[in-house]
Formats: sequence, structure tokens, C-alpha cells
Amino acid sequence: MKIIYLSKILLAVVMQFLLASLAFSEAYAIKLEKSHMISMRDGVKLSTDLYFPEGAKEKLPVILVRTVYSKNGYVNGYPLLEELVKRGYVIAVQDIRGRFESEGDYMVATGRREDGYDTIDWLTTQPWSNGKLGTEGCSYLGETQVVLSAVKHPNHVVAMPMSAASGWYKPGRAWQGFSGGVFELGQTAGWFSTEGTKVFYGPPAHVDRQAWFRSSASKNYDMKPKTDFEHYLTLLPTLPIDSLLDRAGIPPTDYGKWVTSHPDSAYFRNLDFARASDTFNVPALFMDSWYDYGPEETTEMFNAFRENAQSKVAKNNQFMIIGPSTHCGYTEATENTIVGERELGDARLPWLDIQLRWYDYWLKGKKNGITDMPKVQYYLMGKNEWRQSEVWPPKDTTYQKWYLQGQGRANSRHGDGVLSLKAPEKSNVDSFIYDPAHPVPSLGGHSCCTGSDSEAGGYDQSEIELRNDVLVYTSEALSEGIEVTGSIDVVLWVSSSATDTDFTAKLVDVYPDGRAFNIQEGALRMRYRKSLSKAELMTPGELYEIRLDLRVSSNYFAKGNKIRLEITSSNFPRWDRNLNTGGNNYDEKKWMIASNKVHHGKDKLSYLILPVIKK
Repeated sequence: MKIIYLSKILLAVVMQFLLASLAFSEAYAIKLEKSHMISMRDGVKLSTDLYFPEGAKEKLPVILVRTVYSKNGYVNGYPLLEELVKRGYVIAVQDIRGRFESEGDYMVATGRREDGYDTIDWLTTQPWSNGKLGTEGCSYLGETQVVLSAVKHPNHVVAMPMSAASGWYKPGRAWQGFSGGVFELGQTAGWFSTEGTKVFYGPPAHVDRQAWFRSSASKNYDMKPKTDFEHYLTLLPTLPIDSLLDRAGIPPTDYGKWVTSHPDSAYFRNLDFARASDTFNVPALFMDSWYDYGPEETTEMFNAFRENAQSKVAKNNQFMIIGPSTHCGYTEATENTIVGERELGDARLPWLDIQLRWYDYWLKGKKNGITDMPKVQYYLMGKNEWRQSEVWPPKDTTYQKWYLQGQGRANSRHGDGVLSLKAPEKSNVDSFIYDPAHPVPSLGGHSCCTGSDSEAGGYDQSEIELRNDVLVYTSEALSEGIEVTGSIDVVLWVSSSATDTDFTAKLVDVYPDGRAFNIQEGALRMRYRKSLSKAELMTPGELYEIRLDLRVSSNYFAKGNKIRLEITSSNFPRWDRNLNTGGNNYDEKKWMIASNKVHHGKDKLSYLILPVIKK
């Protein structure tokens, strides 16, 4: 019976491949029309490249990509978009307002609803358009889709937001620039230093912009100012951080507003994000990765698009796929996928086939069964296999508390820190010295644009766990495997000698050979322990119960492995250092050393909360 079943699966895969191959063979040549200057409602013109299937006679659907990274040559070498043109789609790639060829002033996360709406109006009323439009793109290109979906343009038929968490707003998490009130220095400063410029070179003001960009004069013309990223990296450890980019010679950006605003300030609240209060009317296929910066927001968007849907079609056609890769790295999975240093097995999916069928179904009316796939597909790391669910979080989720225990010497992995399902009977305190001059270094993790030599992904943390300023709590070797899928939290009782400091936590999977791979992590700036919109300093020595959000993941802790929790006060340069003074942090050059403590025991329970899937 098993052999017959597997044979059927193999036959189905082969047939799907053959059908896809046949579909791919029906190919048009690609014709490019450069730099259409499309007028927005305020008169500003946005430059848009159009890729046509040459010789197509019928009216065509459009795929819109709105980018901050330059539209020029975008389709070339992009298998999905190239194939879509060959199959009879028009691809429109647009420089957003104030970027590269487009007119106007650029400011991060502003004006995206109006410009997107006006662009759809123009594209879907052209004589070659059939009036149906889909959107595509990853990262910033994904967030433009999310924001545009909240506008509910009647011709916006379908979306495919990939790694689009930065388009979703919630207090203290704008653009993934903060975690628990701690500034995401590495990825935020790194992005602004390389991609955030507000300055672009172009033709003289009296020259027709569309004609100039279509002419030979614009060929090999470098519109973006050059920056010295290596020089920036040498300055990254220096203070103050508000002048970091200026000191590195980076052209003007919005970084200064970002770093000097508190996590839930009016500045962030007034930017153009999609929110839980928005309504939606577009079927969406969300894609993300466990080692990216925003899988938690992706799960929230998946649920919000369904719960706040304005039609039955939209409500019933929200889908989500989360793989094991890093930022926008879905198609990089191989038969032996390695993310950072962590081997995660055969994580391949037929990405191109899924994406093509998604658009064919919604924009060309092809009955290809794409909407019959599971609503949620996620990769269970450690078990190294794809899992399915119709809801998020998955059904049968229970929450386990793993209590911190020890005799007060949890410093380093050679200490006595223990994780146990049994609550402690005695009370103890673990202490460590946090010196901002010698922070715990970042190693792997969850980010897109680290701005340092630390890459995202799973890395062996065992050397970091030798530090005396890292508290390490480890379970016994597991007698049976545990699937942890969903939201992870840590509750701690803490105190400090400082009026403000940070606490960080990292969940780690310890293999029998001693390798210790990071799964997820979180942080809390103590001044924001009550509210991300209002700071309140601590009283030195006073005890506080705090909750650290470690966001979401999916990991199988195999039989014989151990569950580990690291607690410390820094993760640099991923997060900026708390200087422990109670001051602004961003404009300070001096710091204080803090003595920080984690309390655990009968009357002050500190614990890790794991979402466990019972099978």
C-alpha cells in the first residue's frame, strides 16, 4: 500500500512538471518600453518600465512591481517575471516617488497608497490592458503591496507579498526598526547607509525626463551617489549613533528621524503602513522565512487579511508559506539546505510553479487547482520537513512553561543554569556584569540588512555561551522530540543597579555533539517595560516582572537534543547598546557599567513559554 501511494505521488509530481514545461514552451518574446512617466494626482511623474509579450493580440493582465531599488533591468534574470511575460503578461516596474528616475521627494514609508492607486488607474485603462492587475515583490517591494491592498482598488485582483513585514504597523515595531523598544541598529543603519539616500542625479531640469531616460545619454549613467560602506563599518562601534551616517559620509537619509524617535512616536504612527484596523479585498499569497526579520508580522497579516476581508472570495483565499531561509531567500533551498551554518535538509518547493499558477488562476482564469493547496505551509526545522495547517497558529497548540533554575551560578554554559518543566522549590539569583564597552556580539539571527559582517541564519552559539556575562539555562537531553511552532515568550523577574538597561533572550537548540544553534531571540529596553510609547526609568535594586517577545518560529527539538535559553543584556550590532545612563542613548558618548540580575524561585517564577504542537 505504501509503495503504491508513493508511486502515485511520484507520478503526480512528474505530470505536474511535464504540464508546467508545456506551459513554459508557449513563449512570447519580451519587448521593453522604458521610462513611461505616469502622472500622479499632484502632478508628480513616476518612471515606469513596461515589459510586453511581443506579438500578443489579446488584452493582457498586468503585474505591478513598485521598487525603491531602481527599476532598470529588473526583469532581466528574474525567472518568475521573465516567464510571466513569455506567458502573456505585461510587467510594470516602477521607481517609487523620489527614487532614481521618478520625480518628487523621497521619504521612507510615505505616500504609497495614493501613488499606488493612481498607478493602477493608469495601467488598467491602457488599450492593451484587460483591466486585471496583480502585484509582486519582496521586502520593500512586498510592503508596497501590503499597503496598496488596504486601498482596495477595484482592479487590484491579487497580491503576492514576500518578506513584507515592514509594511505592517504595530506599536513599537515600525518598519521592524525596534524590538521591545531596542533600536535595530544593524539592519536599520545598514539599510539607510546603502539604500536610504534621498539624493539622485538626473538630467537638467529643462530636459524632457522621459525622452532623456529613453535616449543613449542615460546609458550607464550612475544616478545613485557612491558611499564607502567599509568606512561605515569601521564607525559602527563608535558613539554617538545619531551621527553615525553623517560621520561615515553617507548622503542625506531619514535615518536621523528613525534613531531619535521613540518606538511608538507620532512620527512612526503617521507613516504609511497597513494596520490591523484596515480592511482588505484582495486574495494574497504571503511568503516569508524563519530566519528573516518579520515572520511574526507575516502571520499577523495572513490572519488580518482573512478576518478583515470585505468579500467572501478574499476571506477564503489567503495563503501563507514560511520556509527556513533568510531574507527573500526562498528559491535558494536545495536538497541540502544550509542557513548560516545550520543544515536543514531538503527544503525545496516548486516555487516557480506555485507563483505562476497563482497569477494564472486569478488573472487569466485558469482552473489549475492552486486554491486547493493548504492555507498554511511551514517548514519544521530540525525535523526538516514541510507541514500544513488551515489556520495560524496551528490547531492542537499547547503552551509549555520551562522554568529557570539553578544555584546562582548560571554564568556561561559551564554554569549551573537549568531549564525544567518542574517549577523550582527554592529561590536564587543569577547576576552578571553588563559593560556597553564589551557587548555580546551578534552571531546569526533574524534580520535582512545587518549592516555588519554578521549574517542572518542559524549559527553555533557555543563560543558566545562561554562568556561570563551570558546566563545559560539548559534542559536535560529530551527523552522524546518536541515540535515548537508559534509565538515564543520569556517571563523574567529582574533587577539592575542602573536606572535603565536591556535584557535579551535567545532560544537555542543544542545538538548531542554540543553545537548550539539559535532559533529565535528578543529584547526589552527596561524604560519601555510598561509602554512602548512612554518611558519610565527603573529604581536601582527594585524587582520587576517583564515579558520578552521572542516572536515566532518552527523548530523540532529532536530526541537527545537539549533546549537552551540565553539571557544577557546586549546583542551588538544587531541591537544598539543600552548605555545604562537613563539618557537618550542615541546622542550619548559615555556609558555606565550595570550589575544585572535574574531572579527565579518559588515566589518569583521566571520561565520560557513554548508553543508545542501535539501530534
